[in-house]
This record gives sequence, C-alpha cells and structure tokens, in this order.
Amino acid sequence: MLLHGYTGSGRSMAGLAQVFEREYEILAPDLPGHGRSTAFEGCTFDGSVDDLLATLDAAGHGQAHWLGYSMGARLALGCAVRRPECVASLILVAGRAGIVDPAERAARRREDEALASRIERDGLEVFVDEWMAQPLLATQRHLGTSFLSRARSERLANSARGLAASLRGIGVGAQPPLFDALPRVTAPTLCVAGALDMKFVAAAHDLARRLPRGEVCEIAGAGHAVHLEQPAAFVEVVRDFLRRVADLAKSNRPIFVQETAK
Repeated sequence: MLLHGYTGSGRSMAGLAQVFEREYEILAPDLPGHGRSTAFEGCTFDGSVDDLLATLDAAGHGQAHWLGYSMGARLALGCAVRRPECVASLILVAGRAGIVDPAERAARRREDEALASRIERDGLEVFVDEWMAQPLLATQRHLGTSFLSRARSERLANSARGLAASLRGIGVGAQPPLFDALPRVTAPTLCVAGALDMKFVAAAHDLARRLPRGEVCEIAGAGHAVHLEQPAAFVEVVRDFLRRVADLAKSNRPIFVQETAK
C-alpha cells in the first residue's frame, strides 16, 4: 500500500510501484482531495483511515506492507493504530504522529485554514508555484528542470477545491495526535528521513523511540522527499527492511531493532 504526500496522487508513487510490482500486488490510491478522488468535502483524518482500511479489505487482503510519504505516512500510521493486524510492516517517510501540544495544534489548524482559503482565492497554479518554492522542497532542485517540470504538472492535475479540503480535513493541524496509541503498533516499523531534513530526522528518531518495533534510517544527500531525491538508496533500504521482516516472520523471532544511517 503506497500512500503519497500532499499535492501528489497515486501517480506520484509510480516509480516505487514499478520497482516492487514483481514481488507484491500494489495499491496506490488517490488520497482525499487528490488525483481522481471525489468524495473529499468534509473529509476527516479518521474517515480517511477507515476508507484506506476498506480499500485493503476490498482488495481481498488481510494485511499489507504500508509505505507512506509525509501526509501518506501520517495516514499509514493512523491505519496501524486503528487496526494493527492489517499491517505486516510500516515504512514511514518523513512521517510524524501529529502535534501533541493543543495550542500548537490549534495554531497549525489556523495556518492550514488560511492556506486553504488562499488556494481557493488565488487558484491552483499560484499555489503550486509557491509550494514548490518553499525551503522544505529546496533539495529537489538538484534533480533538474525536467523532474521539476513533471512534478509541477502532476501537482497541477489536482484541484484547488480538493487540496483546500484536504488541508482542512486531514492536515497535520486537523489530525488527532497518535502518540498515546503508538504502543499498540505491533508491526516492524522503519522511520526514514533525508539527512538534510533535520526537522523530520528528529521526528523519525522520536517515532522510533516510541514504537515497540521501530528503527531509523537517515539517507544522505536527501531532504524531505527521500524516495524521489535518492531513489536507488531508498529502494535498497526498503528491500533490506522487507527482507528482514520476511525472514523474521518465518522464524517467529522479534525483529532486531537498531538505528542506522545510510
């Protein structure tokens, strides 16, 4: 189950889908407000988690390996908290468990509402250009003009209405914090962060400490979108993790947890 980030779509995960489709059945849904999703007005974090679990059920599978990026990582973690038995393993790229402080969460919710209103007022193209210029994504510039042009086109395939609704419904300010529920996540979990994305490096280490079977991998030369900025290194890390998960499942031994750097 591949879950994209904000302003992306299921198509954003096509590179990973092509890598792993020989070994796994791939599900890469459009998350609420993105791609071809239509039922996004009034969406909520909990409702989106329910929809993703229903997608897994409809595909006829009791479990999946869940790989989520940023917004997708938050939703994947929400699924693991809601129904731990549905998660064979969890790979969280630039993930977090929400905002624990109520005042900080309320402030972020106000910021997200203001941004949603600007998207609706100024239109998608203005927003996408501002979004891609933010410091969080600056490390993607080394990927070249062709990559950036494709990424811009993919973002513009969304709608202003959908992206605004997504911010209001499943933005990090709207998300219920998951910290107290993390001990119930029984699946082996890999928390991945680009070494250049210091905020999410700290978040990855914090998550791994709180999760019963968590570990960290920092990937050099990458910022927020590790899977796009260092795809070969990322795929190697994921393959190694999934191989260890499979080996340990066969042996019924607990996964060996350690913090690693790549």
